[in-house]
Amino acid sequence: MEVKYIQKIAEQLGLSIKQIISVHDLQAEGATIPFMARYRKEATGNLDEVAIGNVVEKVAYFKELDKRKETVIKTIEGLGKLTPELKQRIEDCFDATVLEDIYLPYKPKRKTRATQAIEKGLEPLAKLIFEQAAGNAEEAAQPYINEQVKDVKEALQGARDIIAEWISENEQARNKIRQYFTETAVISAKVLNSKKEEEDAQKYRDYFEFNEPLEQTPSHRMLAIRRGEKEGYLVMDISIAKDTAVEGLENIFIKASNENAKEVKKAIEDSFDRLLKPSIENEFRLVGKNKADEEAILVFTENLRQLLLASPLGSKRVLAIDPGYRTGCKVVCLDAQGNFLFNTTIYPHPPQNEWEKSVAELKFLVDRFEIEAIGIGNGTAGRESEQLARSIDFGKQVSIFQVNESGASIYSASEVAREEFPDQDVTVRGAVSIGRRLLDPLSELVKIDPKSIGVGQYQHDVNQTKLKDALDRVVESAVNFVGVDVNTASKHLLVYVSGLSATLAKNIVEYRAKNGAFKTRDELKKVPMMGPKSFEQCAGFLRIPGADNPLDNSSVHPESYHVVEQMAKDVQASLEELIKTADLRKQINKKQYVTETIGEYTIEDILKELEKPGRDPRAQIEEFKFDDTIKSIEDVKAGMTVPGIVTNITNFGVFVDIGVKQDGLVHISQLSNTYVSDPTTVVKLNQKVTVTVTEIDVARKRISLSMKDSSAPVERSAPRKQHSGKPNTPKKEEPLNPFQAKLMELKKKFKD
Repeated sequence: MEVKYIQKIAEQLGLSIKQIISVHDLQAEGATIPFMARYRKEATGNLDEVAIGNVVEKVAYFKELDKRKETVIKTIEGLGKLTPELKQRIEDCFDATVLEDIYLPYKPKRKTRATQAIEKGLEPLAKLIFEQAAGNAEEAAQPYINEQVKDVKEALQGARDIIAEWISENEQARNKIRQYFTETAVISAKVLNSKKEEEDAQKYRDYFEFNEPLEQTPSHRMLAIRRGEKEGYLVMDISIAKDTAVEGLENIFIKASNENAKEVKKAIEDSFDRLLKPSIENEFRLVGKNKADEEAILVFTENLRQLLLASPLGSKRVLAIDPGYRTGCKVVCLDAQGNFLFNTTIYPHPPQNEWEKSVAELKFLVDRFEIEAIGIGNGTAGRESEQLARSIDFGKQVSIFQVNESGASIYSASEVAREEFPDQDVTVRGAVSIGRRLLDPLSELVKIDPKSIGVGQYQHDVNQTKLKDALDRVVESAVNFVGVDVNTASKHLLVYVSGLSATLAKNIVEYRAKNGAFKTRDELKKVPMMGPKSFEQCAGFLRIPGADNPLDNSSVHPESYHVVEQMAKDVQASLEELIKTADLRKQINKKQYVTETIGEYTIEDILKELEKPGRDPRAQIEEFKFDDTIKSIEDVKAGMTVPGIVTNITNFGVFVDIGVKQDGLVHISQLSNTYVSDPTTVVKLNQKVTVTVTEIDVARKRISLSMKDSSAPVERSAPRKQHSGKPNTPKKEEPLNPFQAKLMELKKKFKD
């Protein structure tokens, strides 16, 4: 990659040239983002995954820009119009928009009013008028009247069409109009009169007569308006003051006060109305869409990351219930590894009402399969099924959890589910998915298209390619952050491990089935197609519990085993003793092990891992219980204070499940007594919260909630931008993870 691009990326991202080169070279060698962030900290300067991802994106951007430059140069050269100065301008360009502006006058065009006028021989007249020398425009037009141009009026119109196109292709003019759009553009929306009374149009009622400054439009509002326009209910417009824009263009192009200048003024107005305004508006539509997409995707990725990293139950024998009324509750029993043992159906709810029989059946299954926990889907009949389970005396401690079943039906009908359970129907597969989500959310959720999990914001309206890339990166990040037990992981989980392709993941599972459990990480090298580079990339993220070498169940990379062995030798202890004994680790002189290839970052990581090797970084799971007095939206009354679980986070607020099949909304203004600019700084997905019901609309199935502390003073005096969101509770705020930090940075950039 050219040095000029590396320098530009370093400047744009505020990083050193060395860091950019390191990331670029590591990626070229086949290194993944998780691997670089975890095991090449010395090379990258301790960049996290988001920072490395930003570098990777910039590198891709400039590589595409370089390809575009080649096309532009080749095209202009083919026209015989490529001067050394023009070529240098193109080569020195770092912005795709600027490049397209340079290229625009030479770009092959479809037939326009200007090209038609040129074909009629009116270009010399246009040049004469555009120069604005003294003279009469009508007299100047006389020589151009012929078979193609019937009169002076047509000649002057043709000349103005040519001038209008020149103006629209002028870089200075385009930048001036862009400036006005940037500073003053207003987005407006209105309903189509023919659609105004339609029921489906009512969801866009807020935008029937709407306008606000474009720069103040949040992503969710932009996406909502665009969706309304796409569905045919709204008309959207982005505009600026025409008088101001035309005056700005006249200041650029009007050089005299004569008849020719008057013709140029007409051309300027026409150019703005017909060419410049629509062109730049389209640019800003795209910019607004891209901005909204990027912010919405970041919200989605942060929600997905939190969901994937939700607390696992761990190795427990589980009974899972996929609840229902008429069709009954599907019940499955799983062993501690999530293997399917048994299934049945019970009918405790209407219309069958076999409550006692269902109680007896559940007691029997808990006893027979030594069940330690029960997971119940949170969909239809979920609350009633939870009440059933909690009413039973099992004669021992059995933990009961409600499990978010979003996407379980998608999984149950998928090819993955059919492959896992070819002899079971979709209802059984769905119940198994619920149970496995309780055991290990990450391992189960990777089997489902992230868009089906239900934690996004207008996810079907954003750029699907960018969304998929971002979500795949988050899944990969989460999987490698936790680490994977290579002896129990499915191929669907293994495929997200750094360095493993779908084929290699499949080969690992097949090798394991044929040869038994892996006993060492080194044995992975025997897997077909596991080359040195693949092993390097994946080994540190794969765990082998119970391995003879305890480091095989840690995040210490095999390339660093010799360092740990030397540490143990230096303190005259075995590896096991070094891991178990904190006093021995305190004797270690970190600097003693720093070499040209292993730096202080790596040594620090090794020592941290030795404290608790192989520890799951996810939080411990906690039982949760909804308010028993409310089971449907009709039971909910304004003023109630109830427990709930955060199910989705958006830019405009937080959705909370309070156990009535309809999530309530805590608007961003109700999240705290202080101003909140970003909900992710206040709450997390699956967080247990206490909310107050402020308003109920049973007909529209809407519940408005608040997390404000009524006893705490509300900050009102300072401007909004001076406040920062803080939780209601006086607990210490956790630092933002890289995804949250990126979201905050993006929002600030757009605001500025």
